[in-house]
This record gives sequence, C-alpha cells and structure tokens, in this order.
Amino acid sequence: MNVWQDIADQISARTGRPFRPKQPDSLGGGCINAAFRLSDGVETWFVKTNGGALDMFEAEAAGLDALAASATIRVPHVLCTGDADGFSYIVMQHLDLGGAGKTGWGKAGQQLAAMHHCSARGFGWDRDNTIGATPQQNAWQPDWVSFWRQQRLGFQLELAARNGHDGRLQSLGERLLGCFPVLIDHDPRPSLLHGDLWSGNLGFTRQGEPAIYDPAVYYGDREAELAMTELFGGFSADFYAAYREAWPIDSGYRVRRDLYNLYHVLNHLNLFGGGYGAQAERMMQGLLAEC
Repeated sequence: MNVWQDIADQISARTGRPFRPKQPDSLGGGCINAAFRLSDGVETWFVKTNGGALDMFEAEAAGLDALAASATIRVPHVLCTGDADGFSYIVMQHLDLGGAGKTGWGKAGQQLAAMHHCSARGFGWDRDNTIGATPQQNAWQPDWVSFWRQQRLGFQLELAARNGHDGRLQSLGERLLGCFPVLIDHDPRPSLLHGDLWSGNLGFTRQGEPAIYDPAVYYGDREAELAMTELFGGFSADFYAAYREAWPIDSGYRVRRDLYNLYHVLNHLNLFGGGYGAQAERMMQGLLAEC
C-alpha cells in the first residue's frame, strides 16, 4: 500500500464517506516538509509529508488543537496523522486563502491578543515540539527568566557549540545568560503562543478572516510572539495598532524584543549557518550594552 492510498483510507475512515482522490496537487513546501492539496472533487484536504517525522506532525496536531480550543483565531482542523511506506503525514482542513482586505489585519491583532489571554499554570507545554526542524524543549517552569535562559537561549547556544559555532559567539552568550534578570524586567503571565508566528504562518481566507498554522506552541511571554512578527516583517501597522488597543504592551519591550528574537536568529544559525552568526553576535552586543 503506498502512502497516498493509506492517506485516502484514513480520510475515508475519519469522515465516514469514501474518499477516492485525484492525483495529489503539489504545493511545493518549505525546507522541511512537502505540501499537497488532495481532493476527490467534493472534499479537499491539505497534506504535509516527511520521511519519518511522525512525532513532529503529532506535536503540530496537538498544537493546532490547543490553538483551536482557545476559540479566538482560526486554525485548520486536523483530521489525522500517520506513517506509510517510510513517510509520515498530517492531514488537515484545506483553507482557501485570499487577501486581508480592509479589516483583516486589524482582526488578526485583536484575535491574537484574545488568544494570548489564554493562560496556564506556568511556562512551557505538555510536550516538546519543534521550531523548524530543531527540537524545542517545553518542560514546565514557574519562572519565565529561568525558562527562557535554560530552554530557549541556553539550548540554542549549546546546539551552536555542538555545530562548531564557538569562540566569540559563546563568550558573548555566556555573559548574556547572566543578564536575564535585568533584561527581562517585567513579570509576564503565561500566554498561549503560536510560537513561530512570522508572516508565512498567517493568512486570510477569501472572506478576509485571519488564520494561523504551522505552530510551535507553548505558554510564554506574549511579547516573544510579537517580537517574532517584527523579525522578518510583513505585518501591517493595523495589526499592531489593534493588538495594542486590545492589550497594551509594557514599557521596555524594545530590549526584550531583541532578546526574544535572538532565539530565532540562533535557530537559523543552527539550521542554515551563513551570516546568522554575525547577526547573533551583533544582537548580543547590543543587549549587553543594556545590562
């Protein structure tokens, strides 16, 4: 049985109606997964495949379920995950995406703020997941400073050392880890976070409704989410104005933004190498100047 037959059988079993799809329509994909649209002319599903990444897809499914349970911003419904013929897959609702229209970005800001009001007993999540292809550790901690030091920046710095990125990067990183109580100078409540919210992971339906996908969910400082939206750009001024109207940002965010985005820059260094090391060093130098 090939992977597509297994997926079709799973869809049939989960929906209770026979699903006999046409040829999968390749949507390309990123550097990790291949993406497809699968349809029988009546139902259409979005499918991602990878060679042996079932744990990653199961964590993604759990993350989408957690975001959906917040009843704040739209996410695709997950139908199933599985393995077949050496491939892992996840099947979810296919969203027909269009543009933001006049009100989409404002709605996205309002709805994200509402999602961030969903809280938990501490910082972390019930399971580890991935940020890109990198493992992301989410063991619960009651203290945000300790969580970000140990399970975010500390983890990425250790991974960078194993990948051969040592010297100045590590010496700056060691100094920076000692400055966290100064740099994180507020007391955030744990907020439900998408965890990987760049412009490629937010879209709008044909009706202009916001939708988010490809999460790396955990409970953390909501400013870490907002920081990433600024890292690569693409979010409109209406988004930020609507978010801040719904839930104003604490003073000192500019410095914390750079500290939080350093995590993603280090992750890109560990995934892709290149000039991300120099960018990380510049960011750390700027942060150390604030200590």
